Amino acid sequence: MTRSTQIQLVARPVGTPTSENFRTVSVELPELGPDEVRVRNEFLSVDPYMRGRMNDAKSYIPPFGLNETMTGAAVGHVIDSTSDALPVGTAVLHSYGWRDVAQGPAAHFSALPETALSLSVFLGAAGMTGLTAYVGLKRIAGLAEGESVFISGAAGAVGTIAGQVARKLGASRVIGSAGSAEKVAVLKEKYGFDEAFNYKDAPVRQQLRTLTPEGIDVYFDNVGGDHLEAALDRLNTSGRVALCGAISQYNSTERSPGPDNLSNLVTRSLRLEGFTVGQHQDLQGEFAEQMTGWLQEGSIVFDETVVDGIDHALDAFFDMMNGANTGKMLVRI
Repeated sequence: MTRSTQIQLVARPVGTPTSENFRTVSVELPELGPDEVRVRNEFLSVDPYMRGRMNDAKSYIPPFGLNETMTGAAVGHVIDSTSDALPVGTAVLHSYGWRDVAQGPAAHFSALPETALSLSVFLGAAGMTGLTAYVGLKRIAGLAEGESVFISGAAGAVGTIAGQVARKLGASRVIGSAGSAEKVAVLKEKYGFDEAFNYKDAPVRQQLRTLTPEGIDVYFDNVGGDHLEAALDRLNTSGRVALCGAISQYNSTERSPGPDNLSNLVTRSLRLEGFTVGQHQDLQGEFAEQMTGWLQEGSIVFDETVVDGIDHALDAFFDMMNGANTGKMLVRI
């Protein structure tokens, strides 16, 4: 008999989620059926998009069901198998997160190469996180060599990779925002940002104007709100915005006001485009080849904020939503 500790959503949050919205259960797993695998998870991913799935609202991905175990990206090793394609010991990536042991059809699990790096890299720099940065800058924003880029939420999982990918794609100047002096220092000293600022120190509009006397050409938006408004002030003619997220508004219980300077879209011929990475899987092969090379040569670096134990998975999620992480937030089982 194998039991799996799993976390379920039992009530939809109003505003900021609390532990009362969830419960932890122990589930007895059935015997494997034909072409199925059982996986002991090693790392689980917690991500901002999961907050949206806690609402019963139409989106690009269905909401979590009440009284059902939540899902999300995870990596681990096969511990039991009836699949010839995924024998015991295979490292896999899958979407059965929020549990310590996962089980399902082999087709729902993807084999991963064993590398010198931790498996967790396939949840971050070499996974959906890195692909999101790559898609947003290359395809959505069409970043060209010599252009300047502003990235909000730059110390987060996507932001730290986006700053480095922007440089790889030829950006002449990369500016980022973060929520503490320590994170600002990391952006400049470790991740190669030319400038960075603490958005809590002064209005974003004021700080961004000071740091971008010649304006910006591309804005990679993870935050929304005042950051988007500030970027619209500083975008040069034909500037582009890749709308990746709006974490500043995810827990809001009131309608958020729109930017007061949308007329700049007309007067400066600006383009705003939202995207979700799942719609751009055709770039996966190209991205994987590029990122693997960059990681192996050490020209792309990454941080992980790791919380230990399935019993602390919610703590990791809450901390991530409050900006406590630098780089990718992970739960280590």
